[in-house]
Amino acid sequence: MFDVRDMQLLSALAQHRHFARAAEACGISQPAFSARIRNLEIDLGTQIVNRGNRFLGFTPEGEIALKWARRVLADADQLKQEIDSTKGALSRHLVIGVVPTALTHAAQAHAVLRAKHPGLSLQIMSSSSAEIRKGIEDYSFDAGITYHDLDLPAGATAIPLYQERYVLLSPKAILDSEEMANISWAEAAELPLCLLTKNMRNRQIVDEAFEAVGKVPKAVMETNAFTAALAQVFAGASAIIAPERLIASLPQNDDTVRLQLTEPDIDYTIALVTQDRQPVLPAVAALQDALTQNA
Repeated sequence: MFDVRDMQLLSALAQHRHFARAAEACGISQPAFSARIRNLEIDLGTQIVNRGNRFLGFTPEGEIALKWARRVLADADQLKQEIDSTKGALSRHLVIGVVPTALTHAAQAHAVLRAKHPGLSLQIMSSSSAEIRKGIEDYSFDAGITYHDLDLPAGATAIPLYQERYVLLSPKAILDSEEMANISWAEAAELPLCLLTKNMRNRQIVDEAFEAVGKVPKAVMETNAFTAALAQVFAGASAIIAPERLIASLPQNDDTVRLQLTEPDIDYTIALVTQDRQPVLPAVAALQDALTQNA
């Protein structure tokens, strides 16, 4: 029957999507790696990997096996973490999926986390809310930072972190508003805007706000990365609608103007989503503590 080592090989194959590289990462030869995967298929009674001249992905049965492999590895890791925590040591590499609007918050929390637990490190993946949901479900993410209003994955729990509110950031060449403190969504719709792509939850929120005031925004550019959107602002090409926390973290720029978006006033809860496991993994509990402190 398969064992934890088989689960490690399967997870490595999913990560590297290449037999030779996955075998190298696991410290065994490629023939030995391939033989163990074939033996796993025999044990399971089904093909789990599509093969050609190279790795072609997992079969539907393979995706199920991969999900359970990651779950087994997560349970084994939890065992090790709990034992390590009794010795006062906490060492772990956490992978978290974060919606682009919350990347700054996650990065700032990392400093708090490392100050208390030097053995912990984070890998922050900029992800859509749908990608985070999938990552939590299949255990490829240890945690996710996403919108609380979305349906949670089965067996997951959410901890509210903060309220996301929205501002307009515009080059003064487009909007010189020395006497304005706020701007309405209807007024913002008339400006050339760089918006996130429509698969992103932030863009859906923005579109819902414009729809509420009967406006269609002038999207002159779309991107799934706020860095590209900010570059448009600093180049004087377009304005953007972004979370207040994200914009507040940027250096002041005399060539831009920042206005609170009103009429309507909108906010959404950003939450930390994890698998609902009892007891909570010590490393995930430490992450929760760091994020709530930084909220």
